[in-house]
Amino acid sequence: MSRIGKLPIKVPSGVKIEIKGQNITVQGPKGKLTRAINPKVSLELDGDTLHVKRSDDSRPVRALHGLTRALVANMVEGVSNGFKKELIVTGVGYKVEEKGRQLVLHLGFSHPVEFPLPEGITAKVERQKEISIVLEGYDKETLGLTAARIRSFRPPEPYKGKGIRYVDEVIIRKAGKAAAK
Repeated sequence: MSRIGKLPIKVPSGVKIEIKGQNITVQGPKGKLTRAINPKVSLELDGDTLHVKRSDDSRPVRALHGLTRALVANMVEGVSNGFKKELIVTGVGYKVEEKGRQLVLHLGFSHPVEFPLPEGITAKVERQKEISIVLEGYDKETLGLTAARIRSFRPPEPYKGKGIRYVDEVIIRKAGKAAAK
């Protein structure tokens, strides 16, 4: 039995789950998510608990069992509490602005980079010692892709650490050129 797949998913109050064939719709205070489930895996709603069942014990189906449970648990968590990712922008002259539903990033290029935010994702720019971009949303997959796309505009470089990085990311710094004697 899959250690992750066998765990029940607790459905909080205020979250409505609808299962139609191989599609699941989860609706909560933050938003609404829909996903198609593989036919080899089934979902059973028992009161306020959701169970993921599999059709057989073959290796691919066992993998789908845990994957499906994790995806559905993230859907339930997202529509009830939401998710958050934080990016740090480091570099002299780098700045980030919010303009409606898009971010304008000045990252040392000859032009500013305009990035439209996907539906369901909000961004907040905070300026303390470093500039941080706080992304929030109810869809974990879209949130992660958005954060990765923003990071890809100027990934952190290993010599001075300039660029855009995740808040918990560790940049291994390299030594520069040694002076010749």
